[in-house]
Amino acid sequence: MIKVEGLGKSFKVAKRTEGLRQSVRSLFHREYTTVQALKDISFSIEPGEIVGYIGPNGAGKSTTIKIMSGILVPDQGSCSIMGYTPWKERVAYVKNIGVVFGQRSQLWWDVPVIDSFELLRDIYKVAPQDYKQNVELLVETLHLQDILYSPVRQLSLGQRMRCEIAASLIHSPQILFLDEPTIGLDAVSKLAVRQFIKTINKEKGITVILTTHDMNDIEALANRVILIGRGSLLFDGNLNELRSKFGTQKTIVADYQQNVNPIQIPNASIVSWTPERAILNVDTNKAVISEVITQLSDQLELIDVSIEGKPIEEIVLQLYKEYQI
Repeated sequence: MIKVEGLGKSFKVAKRTEGLRQSVRSLFHREYTTVQALKDISFSIEPGEIVGYIGPNGAGKSTTIKIMSGILVPDQGSCSIMGYTPWKERVAYVKNIGVVFGQRSQLWWDVPVIDSFELLRDIYKVAPQDYKQNVELLVETLHLQDILYSPVRQLSLGQRMRCEIAASLIHSPQILFLDEPTIGLDAVSKLAVRQFIKTINKEKGITVILTTHDMNDIEALANRVILIGRGSLLFDGNLNELRSKFGTQKTIVADYQQNVNPIQIPNASIVSWTPERAILNVDTNKAVISEVITQLSDQLELIDVSIEGKPIEEIVLQLYKEYQI
C-alpha cells in the first residue's frame, strides 16, 4: 500500500545575527545554511497496519508525513501510496487519505462543528447517504453529541482534537496520518482518541501512521515502530523486538516475612533492601527470572512478588542515546 524509497529533503534556513548593524546588513545580503531534513528514507507499510513513526524534535517526522500527504515535494527519492505519487496526483490522491496535525486545524474557527463537516462533504463530494452514515458513526464513537453545534473557538483542546479526527474521516479514507494527535490532551481525551483509533483500524481496516512523543500512545496502538533521527532511518521493527533488544532489564519487588539477614542472589543486583522488602535488578540476558524467584523463595518466606519491565519511554531514550540523537 505504501512504499517509500530513498526520500531526501533539505531546507534553506536564513542565518540570524546579533546587533543592529548585522540586522541591517542582512536586509541586503542574507546568508543561508542548508538543513538536511531527510536522508535516504526507505520503508513500506502494508494495509491495515498501525505504525508508530517516532523520533526526537527535528528528526524529520513531520517532513515525512507532509511528503506522504502531498504537501511537500522531496528533493530525491520516490513515494508510491495506493498507486499514487502524492505530490504529482494530489487531487485524486487526497480522496483516499485523512490527515490530522495536532498543532493545525482544518475546522473553521467561528462556525459550528457540523458546518465544517458539511463543507468537507462538499469538498470531497461525499454522497449524502455515505455522509449521513459516517457522521452518525463518528458522533457516536467520538462522543460529539453535545458539541456538534458549538463554534470551534468555544471547544476545549480535547474536544477540538476529537472533532479534527472526525473531520479527517468524513470521506472514508483508507489511510490516516496522525501527527501528534494527543498533544496537550488530558488523560480522558487521550484514552478516547486511542480507543477510537483502535476501533476504526479493526472494524474498517484503516491504515494508521502515527507520530507522537507520547510513548504510551505507541505502546497502546502500534505493533510496529519506525525510528528516525537527524533525518536518517535508525530502526524499523516490531515493538517486542525493541523491548527484547533494549528492554532486557527487569525489576523484581519481593515482599516477605521479616528477615534480618541480607540476601544474595547470583546474577541479580540488589537495588534496595529492608527486613520486609527487597528490590532487585535482573538482566534477562544473564539470568532467568523464574530461577531468581526460586532462589528468593529458598531464602525467604515470600508474601508477594511483582516483576516490572523497563518503561517504553526509557527504552526509546536508550535508543536515542545509542544512536547519539
